[in-house]
Amino acid sequence: DAKHLVPNKMRDFFCTINLDQEEVFRTQVVEKSLSPYFGEEFYFEIPRSFQWLSFYIYDKSVLQKDLRIGKVSIKKEDLCNYTGKENWFMLQPIDSNSEVQGKVHLELKLNELITDNGSVCQQLVVHLRECHGLPLINGQNCDPYATVSLVGPSRNDQKKTKVKKKTSNPQFNETFYFEVTRSSSYTKKSQFQVEEEDIEKLEVRVDLWNNGNLVQDIFLGEIKVPVKVLRNDSFQAWYLLQPRENGNKSSKADDLGSLRLNICYTEDYVLPSEYYMSLRNLLLKSSDVQPISASAAYILSEVCRDKYDAVLPLVRLLLHHHKLVPFVAAVAELDLKDTQEANTVFRGNSLATRCVDEMMKIVGKHYLKVTLKHVIDEICESPKPCEIDPIKLREGDNVEINMENLRYYVDKVFREIVRSSISCPTLMCDVFYSLRHLAAKRFPNDPHVQYSAVSSFVFLRFFAVAVVSPHTFHLRPHHPDAQTCRTLTLISKAIQTLGSWGSLTKSKLSSFKETFMSEFFKTFQEEKFTESVKKFLDDVSSTESKEPSGLSEPVHLKEGEMYKRAQGRTRIGKKNFKKRWFCLTSREFTYHKQQDKEPIFTIPIKNILAVEKLDENSFNKKNMFQVLHGEKPLYIQANNCVEASEWIEALCRVTRCNQKRLSFYHPSAFLNGNWLCCKATIENTVGCARCTAGVPADTQIEIDGDRETERIYSLFTINMSKLQKLEEACGSIAVYQGPRKEPDDYSNFTIEDSVATFHTLKQIIEIVEKLNESHEKYQKKRSSSAKYGSEENPIVGKVS
Repeated sequence: DAKHLVPNKMRDFFCTINLDQEEVFRTQVVEKSLSPYFGEEFYFEIPRSFQWLSFYIYDKSVLQKDLRIGKVSIKKEDLCNYTGKENWFMLQPIDSNSEVQGKVHLELKLNELITDNGSVCQQLVVHLRECHGLPLINGQNCDPYATVSLVGPSRNDQKKTKVKKKTSNPQFNETFYFEVTRSSSYTKKSQFQVEEEDIEKLEVRVDLWNNGNLVQDIFLGEIKVPVKVLRNDSFQAWYLLQPRENGNKSSKADDLGSLRLNICYTEDYVLPSEYYMSLRNLLLKSSDVQPISASAAYILSEVCRDKYDAVLPLVRLLLHHHKLVPFVAAVAELDLKDTQEANTVFRGNSLATRCVDEMMKIVGKHYLKVTLKHVIDEICESPKPCEIDPIKLREGDNVEINMENLRYYVDKVFREIVRSSISCPTLMCDVFYSLRHLAAKRFPNDPHVQYSAVSSFVFLRFFAVAVVSPHTFHLRPHHPDAQTCRTLTLISKAIQTLGSWGSLTKSKLSSFKETFMSEFFKTFQEEKFTESVKKFLDDVSSTESKEPSGLSEPVHLKEGEMYKRAQGRTRIGKKNFKKRWFCLTSREFTYHKQQDKEPIFTIPIKNILAVEKLDENSFNKKNMFQVLHGEKPLYIQANNCVEASEWIEALCRVTRCNQKRLSFYHPSAFLNGNWLCCKATIENTVGCARCTAGVPADTQIEIDGDRETERIYSLFTINMSKLQKLEEACGSIAVYQGPRKEPDDYSNFTIEDSVATFHTLKQIIEIVEKLNESHEKYQKKRSSSAKYGSEENPIVGKVS
């Protein structure tokens, strides 16, 4: 959220998230506010290198261009200082001289020339080779050019390159010559004093500009290199473009407002798979360790300050290796040991409940979409007034009509849920089956506990949460407005209550915190809803196989608006790019003229031969990829680098088992009778580059497993002092069997068997130390291979 924004009058605001100058996400517009609450979460992989993560606040305009109010920019190196906690940031003024991104490849050489009369003078040769990653201007590739200057205390010699059209990676390859010192016999009046020390004060400055044609040129960044670095030698390097020295320094010190952010940024270096074998095996056998509290997975959750940090990679790793169900059963059994009353089973934030929560988010995405999305869309797009709290009713509201509207929505959502058991993923059913039987075993005299063990997850932690926060479960693109949020909250409360009816005794059915909710529920036939809930809970906690019809439905994977190049079935007219709505399911990849319209073009998934990036020089457009199938390649442009990466990954995953996948492809397009990449003139000739995703399915999935293991290794490394403290505690308990004299060291840890826990801790510490050595070797190798000034490791700022 933001507060105290300027101008000091109610306006419509939205916020964008940018990697350098590239917008990757945009919030909804919050109308008529000075302190807008956005409440939106964005999780994304960063597919390219970047310098700044920036957040821009815009004032939405209907007729004119949206006005940028201010920004928060955080350097990549500083992100770790803010990760995992909420921070208020003061908005900074936006200065066009500070809005830069990209890098420049420059070569400098100092020559000594002998003049006609035999004297020696020095000449500076500047070879501007190329630039990479310049920003988009108004959503399009820029028309860049560069000015190259030799600057000193009393001189400023400037030269200019040609303008390169529609490209973010211009190839200049232009050379410029500057006189550094002149011979004493030079007769023409000099514009600067010829002194030997001048070379110490001279610097080469390269400024990048976007050619504005009829409007003002836009500054794209600059670099400065002191001439003294040459020392009679040539020097070439890549440089990151920098803002002007006066950039981001506003003459006005106005308070533009502030923005509250919660940023979680992680950066992992994933080693080859064999390095993780020991740690992976130790984690995967966790469910077999007795007691479970002595297992590596359980210890990970104990030492992490925030259990969520541990749960996320742990659940993914165990899911991938089909070890999640036995582990959840083991930690749930430990959880139930500490539960004294049947009506409080699985209500806390334990390791067991968090693992099930995360599993449902990962496995249940499609289940939520097919069950609730169309109902949530109806509520958000055609909202009816549903407020029934007398205190919150507005003037003119009719509480009876509102109650009817709310009842209509609740009935519809409830009906969709209790009819959805056939779509419930098998893994969720297996977990619910385990939880149900463990709870019944722990409280054998309570007939309702078997239902409450399941409803506490599927209703309270899954459906009810998805209803109240549809944007976090990708059921809606943005956080709903305030009135719709209130409607969704009331529906969510009702669903929680109805979900608990199948597992509560009669005496508890009439207890409500709010009187108006109690009045609302008098309209429900209790027994009818109770039976529906029980039947649904029986179905989703059964291990019986589902009907085959449930498996035949295509799984919806991804959809969104992108641009595709015309397939060129007619010879008349220029092939252009058209905006289309794309949809990917487990069965086919389609595009439509608009959302919810019939598909114009369909590619069956089994017919996709490869999905690869497309070189920018093909059409002078960024963020392009190609889908190779039986006909001509389908060329698609995504809206930003994150979106392009997500589409490529989704398409690669769903097609990875296709038997006819290609091993080679063309990185560029076939234009004007030849392939731009290899110059071959035959259109159906074999590709000239090896496919990046042409690896076996198991290997491709394994990469993700390694990444999750690397994340777990990082967590163990961060918490090494806690591991060592826990190891000491286990040792002291094993040796000294009397009363604990210093409980503070380990009173927060669960130690059921000190010997078994000590043995696991010793293994963890040994494995982590060995991985530390492997990472140090890798970092040395990486730093030696990526020399400072190389394309992978460009120079930042001046070279000294």
